[in-house]
Amino acid sequence: MDEITVALKVDVDTYAGTRDGVPALLADMERFGVKATFYFSMGPDNSGKAIRRIFTRKGFLKKMLRTKAPSAYGLKTMLYGTLLPAPMIASSFPEVLRETERRGHEVGIHCWDHVKWHDYLPWLPKHLTALEMGSAAGLFEEILGHRSATTAAPGWTVSPDSLEVQDALGLAYCSDGRGSGPFYPVMEGRRFRTLQIPTTLPTADEILGENGITADSIDSYYLDSLKQGLNVLTIHAELEGGAIRASFVRLLERFAAAGVRCVTLGEVAAGIVSAPDCRLYMGEIPGRAGRVAIQGEVVG
Repeated sequence: MDEITVALKVDVDTYAGTRDGVPALLADMERFGVKATFYFSMGPDNSGKAIRRIFTRKGFLKKMLRTKAPSAYGLKTMLYGTLLPAPMIASSFPEVLRETERRGHEVGIHCWDHVKWHDYLPWLPKHLTALEMGSAAGLFEEILGHRSATTAAPGWTVSPDSLEVQDALGLAYCSDGRGSGPFYPVMEGRRFRTLQIPTTLPTADEILGENGITADSIDSYYLDSLKQGLNVLTIHAELEGGAIRASFVRLLERFAAAGVRCVTLGEVAAGIVSAPDCRLYMGEIPGRAGRVAIQGEVVG
């Protein structure tokens, strides 16, 4: 029987998450000898503009209140890009990206402007989608001295144009969606050649406050949810590296005690000999306001 493997994917969305959450996660992971794949937002932190989702995304306000987002993310973050100027993220903390890689973790691109991609990608012309990714890729190479091998879409938001841009970048793989296992995406009848490794488990912000799950019990939820073979868990620097840090440490302790093997997404990609073509579409999942990219049926 296959062993239980967890690929840890870390989304770094904000200025504060880069400054405070990533160093905390690096320290905690080093204690347990765990490596992860960190995806950094490279450009401005416009988190305050996400407040528009209250009016455009059903369930967004309920989710914000259920997960106590204002206290988790902090008042300044909630005002960036509106009442406060949007600070630049990666260029403010280049040493954080370099230190993450120096410690043996995999480093990739999350985005240039998280809110812009998440909220407006379906309406962006292809050249603006390419500009968003190109700006992030250029700064990534400037800071780390090499090109990124992987990207992960903010809010699991994709389009045929964004998948085409990824193909043009010659990436090793991406992690843009939700699903059950690695695949090659087919979207709106077009087949793309960049391997996708989807998140298989719900994120903390999707399940906290639901069905009695709290920060004190979420580690038990995850242990009970693991399947034999590959599991992909997305965590956030702002939550697991901040507001629910103690919960994540307990989870790492329980992984170690149970013999769960933690790997990077790059290690997963390197071990894949073949993967099916599957439909990729935007749809809804429990606990998240708005639509996300979902792995569908096998094509062909």
